Amino acid sequence: MSEVSLVQMKQGEEGVVVSIQGGYGLFSKLESLGIRIGTRIKKVSSHFMKGPVIIQAGNTQVALGFGMAGKIMVRKVH
Repeated sequence: MSEVSLVQMKQGEEGVVVSIQGGYGLFSKLESLGIRIGTRIKKVSSHFMKGPVIIQAGNTQVALGFGMAGKIMVRKVH
């Protein structure tokens, strides 16, 4: 199964975070939101024209900026 960025996932799809394409600052920011490699997430919604991407990790919903979401690589699960 191939990896896609969080931006490329469709609404309602679920996946597991496999890599984060960023530096320490991005890692620590996502870590504080409960998103790390191995976390299972669900894409709740995204806004047209590069708006925020809303995901659910466990019982928590988080809105990520489009640029940040594009650096999170996910392996889709069914």
